[in-house]
Amino acid sequence: MTKEAPKQRVRVPAVSVRTSDSFQNFEARLGIGTDNMLSASTYGFNPVTRNRVLLEWMYRGSWLCGQAVDVIAEDMTREGIIMNGGLKPDELGEMAAEMSDLAFWESLNEAIKWSRLYGGAIAMHLVDGQDPATPLRPQTVTKGQYKGLFVLDRWMVQPSLSDLVSDFGPDLGLPKFYDITADAPALRGKRVHHSRCIRLVGVDLPYWQRITENLWGISVIERLYDRLVMFDSTTTGAAQLVYKAHLRTVKVEELRKILATGGQALEGLVKQMDFIRKFQSTEGLTLLDAKDEFAAFNYTFSGLSDLLLQFGQQISGALQIPLVRLFGQSPAGLNSTGESDLRTYYDGVKNAQETRLRRGIEVALDLVARSRLSKETPREFGFEFRPLWQLTDMQKAEVARGTTDAVLAAEEGGVISRATALKELRQASTTTGVFGAITDEEIAEAEKDPPPAGEIIGDLPLPGIDPALADLDPRGAKLAPEPISNP
Repeated sequence: MTKEAPKQRVRVPAVSVRTSDSFQNFEARLGIGTDNMLSASTYGFNPVTRNRVLLEWMYRGSWLCGQAVDVIAEDMTREGIIMNGGLKPDELGEMAAEMSDLAFWESLNEAIKWSRLYGGAIAMHLVDGQDPATPLRPQTVTKGQYKGLFVLDRWMVQPSLSDLVSDFGPDLGLPKFYDITADAPALRGKRVHHSRCIRLVGVDLPYWQRITENLWGISVIERLYDRLVMFDSTTTGAAQLVYKAHLRTVKVEELRKILATGGQALEGLVKQMDFIRKFQSTEGLTLLDAKDEFAAFNYTFSGLSDLLLQFGQQISGALQIPLVRLFGQSPAGLNSTGESDLRTYYDGVKNAQETRLRRGIEVALDLVARSRLSKETPREFGFEFRPLWQLTDMQKAEVARGTTDAVLAAEEGGVISRATALKELRQASTTTGVFGAITDEEIAEAEKDPPPAGEIIGDLPLPGIDPALADLDPRGAKLAPEPISNP
């Protein structure tokens, strides 16, 4: 057998291939990749999140940056929650009072703010007598042990980047521990287990970008940094134009000669200008030499308001906060009140509450119940975030009246039982504001009621007929069975 010669490998140099998967007109130089100025546009890397000092300067010095960070955090926590089911009304009141005493909502609000400003933060559950480096053990919490939340931003903790959560669940792949740095306000050098933390991020990132940020997100300011610069630049530029709104000029004969010669002629010119500025006003006179000429020019600012509004709308869209909430101004247009914009915004806040806060609040409520009531929350216990869009007292009364009439009509018609009616009325209390004091004992007592008459009538004999006489003829004789005829 003859041995084949090895094939020679051919290396093809790598070249960049320009794609043409969009509209292009090379003759008119329209479109991307047609050698025009638009083709040179691209996006750069501006890691503002890593510059902590710059973020703090912007937060302190720019009211708009403060609004971008604070508004959503305050709206996510300002109305609190509505607890229901499994506990007595007085016990629910005790839990709400305990959360108020521990400044729970204030701490959670602070954690959301710093997560939006820095890109990440944690709110640590404080349980007296437990090692923070160990997993949280709610079943061991006794009366008075839960002390609320302790907020640490991303610069106060170091995540365990090499020790990640391996248990299947929502925390899979996240840091297992957080080491508190030496410059933190408290608990310096302590290690905290992830189960004791409510972890919050500003803007979520893809995996590889998340690695570059130590498994955190980025600040909400980073995405709208260029829009903020444009808005502030336009606002400052408009303010500078005010100084030029009324420009005045004086034509002086042989001005160059006077400036070149100097002496008494120049001194006289300077005195004349000072004299004009000293006595000229809206009511004063302007004294000039007979050969001098005076002129005034007025600047108009038409279009500046529209320009500022457009930049403001871009910031509003980037933050998903309507103009009426961000700037305190209603949108332009006939019959535009901003109500629909606010409703859409509140829906977004509701979604953020459910996705970012619910799990952490559920853990906190269980700890509060064990610490204040000395018992765990029952299985039927739950909570809802209180709606941000509040009804007026008149609207609540109308809704309560309509709901009550509908439930009572269904009960009287035999469609639902009294226990179901009580459940429906209590569930509607979050909207109507009434019937929230219906207890589980009252519902359990109502479930013992006998069923409506319509449900048992099929088991009763027809009126006027004795079952024992059903097989007798009118003379009292036993009726013989009818013969079966063969086909």
